[in-house]
Amino acid sequence: MESRRRRRVLVVDDDSAVQVSLALLLKQAGFDARCADDPRQALHLLDDGPFDLVLQDMNFSLQTSGEEGLALLARIKERHPALPVLLMTAWGSIGLAVRGVKAGAANFFTKPWDNGQLVALVEATLQAAMQETPAPQSTPQSTRQALDARFDFGAIVGEHPKLLKVLETIGQVARTRAPVLILGESGTGKELVADAIHRNSPRAAQPIVKINMGAITPTLFESEMFGHVRGAFTDARSDRKGHVAMASGGTLFLDEIGELQRGDQVKLLRVLQDQRYQPVGASRSEQADLRVVSATNRELAELVAGGDFREDLFYRLNLITIRLPALRERRSDIPLLARHIVAGVAESYGLGGIVLAPAALDWLAAQPWPGNIRQLKQTLERTVLLSGKDQLGQADFLATSAVDEGAPGARLGVDGMTLEQVERHMIEQALQQQGRNISRVAKALGLSRTALYRRLERHGLGGVDEDE
Repeated sequence: MESRRRRRVLVVDDDSAVQVSLALLLKQAGFDARCADDPRQALHLLDDGPFDLVLQDMNFSLQTSGEEGLALLARIKERHPALPVLLMTAWGSIGLAVRGVKAGAANFFTKPWDNGQLVALVEATLQAAMQETPAPQSTPQSTRQALDARFDFGAIVGEHPKLLKVLETIGQVARTRAPVLILGESGTGKELVADAIHRNSPRAAQPIVKINMGAITPTLFESEMFGHVRGAFTDARSDRKGHVAMASGGTLFLDEIGELQRGDQVKLLRVLQDQRYQPVGASRSEQADLRVVSATNRELAELVAGGDFREDLFYRLNLITIRLPALRERRSDIPLLARHIVAGVAESYGLGGIVLAPAALDWLAAQPWPGNIRQLKQTLERTVLLSGKDQLGQADFLATSAVDEGAPGARLGVDGMTLEQVERHMIEQALQQQGRNISRVAKALGLSRTALYRRLERHGLGGVDEDE
């Protein structure tokens, strides 16, 4: 029967040794592996018969730019949009693989690979793809109401397709113990997603322990994470449980994982590998039953490529990756979010019901919000308190725009924003003010045209006017 057939994996690499190694590994793991030497042969095989997954190299010639691999990925996604692709690349080319993931690849791994980790990645990717297979066109895709009927997503507001995709993934992975890495800009709600994963898991009755990894100094890392026994150091007057022990049986949420010092990364890795830890000053190790969820607004793969983050820890953390869309990518959710936030603000300050006029909602939906939901909340709360009105219109928001970093022409507030977000916001403002004229924008920002082009490409801001 079709449902009992062995899952087929296509390996695309011009190195016969890589083909043989991967084919043998996949066969031992219970897969049916086929191999292709180049893009043309790969596309022919894919068009010929059903495959469940592709393992694809990024280079097929002496040229090592990776453009051939990106071109093949684009062709595969064009012809077989639901087919998951795992990219394989050299350790020094992780930045290229990140481009591939942004272009539609499911994930990537590096050469040489760890057999166990690669099989786990293949299994997880296939499982996710199976659960994400689109329904027939006559059947509507999951709605927010349908998802809410199955899961508890009460703290997450919105119904944009990109958000629904995130919620579907949370529902799929919550019941497992697979480690999850949440990526997204500052203020997009990564902690809410971690809460939702825990709340919808079999561990929901146990605690979720949250740690800001950037706030733990290296000298206190082991004591904070693993605890200590009495007398372990001068001020250790009693035994103290660490975060790992407190999270045992539940979920350990490692926020800002990209800020973790490299020297402490290996200590965390040991815990994730065997679920054991040793309190400072103790003579023996302890067992911990952990589900790890981590989050960062940084691109961990690029930190790995730069030597700032351990590759083995990266693979331990990102078995499942959830990318949160920025608020500007789901503008249709802004009115829903605004009403929800205003209701919460009114309740917390003991105010009556507050209504947002349609013109105000339109104005809010048109703003860039570089600080995402956090910035939207700050703007709404400030306007509610300063206006003192039961109904807020566009004029009320404009009246407070002198202290509102979200308003066009207002001063730029950088609270909660990364340097990258500040730069993007300044460029967006200059583009708007200078009519998207490249020469005038460059002059206003004090940049050369070449430097501006690089920044436009990095931030995905195109459509400029070349004329003087």
